[in-house]
Amino acid sequence: MFKTRLLSGILLVAAALLTIISGGVILWTVLFCISVIGAGELYRAMGVHKDSFGLMEAAGYLGILLYYGAVALNFGRCGMMAVILSLILLLFVYVFSYPKYDAGQTSAAFFGILYVAVMLSFIYLTRNLEGGQFIVWLIFICSWGCDTCAYCVGMLIGKHKMAPVLSPKKSVEGAVGGVAGAALLGAVYAAATREPVAGYALICAVGALISMVGDLAASAVKRNQGIKDYGKLIPGHGGILDRFDSVIITAPIIYYMAVLLLRR
Repeated sequence: MFKTRLLSGILLVAAALLTIISGGVILWTVLFCISVIGAGELYRAMGVHKDSFGLMEAAGYLGILLYYGAVALNFGRCGMMAVILSLILLLFVYVFSYPKYDAGQTSAAFFGILYVAVMLSFIYLTRNLEGGQFIVWLIFICSWGCDTCAYCVGMLIGKHKMAPVLSPKKSVEGAVGGVAGAALLGAVYAAATREPVAGYALICAVGALISMVGDLAASAVKRNQGIKDYGKLIPGHGGILDRFDSVIITAPIIYYMAVLLLRR
């Protein structure tokens, strides 16, 4: 299991490197595909998809396509409009197929668009910022770096449980170590790329703190739905949402903090 997890992790990092360095259409296409797959995982977990492919699920995927089309055209002008149109589309299906779908399924379908597609799109938006070829890596440094540092510190000195019911293995000491480790990694990365050290360290520290919320939130959904993993797409890691749970919630934070603090 460890070898499988390590190998798939290496391949995942390599794919991320190639995709994000390329940027542009390649990054947009990959993120769109990841968003559709991730939304599908969420739809199965939350009962939007049951025995077969349905109209509500199709409307959710169409909403993702509308949103990513808006991102490609002009996020500032069209992004929110696409989100609203997606909601209207879902409500259209809800109303005119009533009572096939309930309010919970409709809400879950819209949640999939927001939680997966909209949040992940900020990787693309961050890459497109001035200096985005450097800034975008902060999303992964603070997410995956925090996870690794928190695990190591927690294993060594972790005693106080951070969320004993939701995630018994996570400790307060590990969380502190994760935030500190992410900040340090951000500072080292800034020095290596000749970017603002203090700004990168602060962004990574805040991003790391937020990433833990994303990790725990994804775990909470799985516990609520009685599943272990969202999928089996990535050997040793689970599904897209299992691997990108912290990245999903971190990406928008990094984008807006970069805009505010780095004046991009």
